[in-house]
Amino acid sequence: MGDRQQYLRYQEDRTALAAIGTDLDRQVGRISVRLPRSLAELAIGAWNREEPHDGGEESREEYELRDAAAELALIGLAISERGTWEGEQVAVELDVVQVAAALRAAQ
Repeated sequence: MGDRQQYLRYQEDRTALAAIGTDLDRQVGRISVRLPRSLAELAIGAWNREEPHDGGEESREEYELRDAAAELALIGLAISERGTWEGEQVAVELDVVQVAAALRAAQ
């Protein structure tokens, strides 16, 4: 990363972003969404899957992939617990963090 001042500035920016997140967390909770059956079933499958993790060292890419898989599984849990099936779609309230994770993955 560039010079030390830039690094410190980025750390301050991350701290400010976290403070915004803390404030927003009090304002938002769950968001009602609709998903097609095929995607909902993928998420439920991720939740139901047994994934051993050896706890060994992993690269940043491996961590990010595992983190995304965990977010998908949590969406599957939400669908399993509180989803309402309506034909070929499911309506479910997802935590805003799960929605944000899915949106980040789509970028």
